[in-house]
Amino acid sequence: MRTGNQPWEGKVGNVQQIGGIETAVLDNGSGKGVRIAWIDTGAGLRYKLVLDRAMDISAASFGPHGLSWISQVGITPPSPFTAEGLDWLSTFGGGLLTTCGLSHVGGPEADETGKRGLHGKVSNQAAEIVSIRQPDLWTGDLDMHISGIIRESSVFGPHLVLKRTISGTLGKPFLKITDEVTNTSNVASPHMLLYHVNFGWPLVDEGSRIVWKGKWTSRDRDPKNRIFYPENDFKDCPAPLKEHAGFGEDVAFIEPEAEVDGLCRAGIYNPALGFAMRMGFDKKQLPWLINWQHWGENEYVTALEPGTNPPIGQAKAREEGTLIMLKPGESRQYELIFDILTEQEEIASFVKNN
Repeated sequence: MRTGNQPWEGKVGNVQQIGGIETAVLDNGSGKGVRIAWIDTGAGLRYKLVLDRAMDISAASFGPHGLSWISQVGITPPSPFTAEGLDWLSTFGGGLLTTCGLSHVGGPEADETGKRGLHGKVSNQAAEIVSIRQPDLWTGDLDMHISGIIRESSVFGPHLVLKRTISGTLGKPFLKITDEVTNTSNVASPHMLLYHVNFGWPLVDEGSRIVWKGKWTSRDRDPKNRIFYPENDFKDCPAPLKEHAGFGEDVAFIEPEAEVDGLCRAGIYNPALGFAMRMGFDKKQLPWLINWQHWGENEYVTALEPGTNPPIGQAKAREEGTLIMLKPGESRQYELIFDILTEQEEIASFVKNN
């Protein structure tokens, strides 16, 4: 049965006139041959999934304004066998989301349990798409989703399977990521996960506000850290910094504070554009939040990264007793929600509470 009270009622016969999901294959440049999916919410929010890169999100925009940072690497095909040292950087396209894990998050390391490259392997794995659901104007069912399976697997283990669903509702400017990670091997497997969420210009600009709340420490624990020290307003986005050329960066490890509903919220507010992008996640699932600030010239980005652990690596997490070991057949669930705030009361509450 069709439902009324929609602005397009009686005026549109094809849902693609409003939005929905459209799959394609890139045919030029560094991403040639890579499968993608454009998702248009029909409410100003539009974003590109890279199906061959763990269904991560590359470009995203709200109206005419970009939301995500795109590195100069851009979209590249998956490279599952380049997972040593800093190889990950040569395929790091940035984007609104790059998934890190599933068994290691942090710098390169080697120990008696194996050798691991920067931020793990999962973002270099292609997804097997298992379902696409389009919104239906005729029945009034406006929900849409795309689901896939991504595997981090090797003979003798580990075998970690990520079931990922990206969903939304036609006419509403939000998206939801629902992930389930399962150990399908016959031995226990280490598990670490971090959502590398990268915001860029024009959402991030001089005068934009980084929004989060919680106890924090700089990654280097240096009280003289050039960004993260108590007297500095490090949530106010600066102009490009010469000190952040090349590998220049500053990072905070945050224990985010949950609101009364159990969710932590963080994001970016740009007063000049008049809207905020908000991210919500469950503190029980993702107890850590990382704020990466890299204000290099022409490489101007800040990231907010919910995770099971800070990016300290598998070895350090094992030493600290914080490394998750999934038993055979055991699963963990994660959910991440992004929405756009345009009402000033909502924005004021978001910024004030964080």
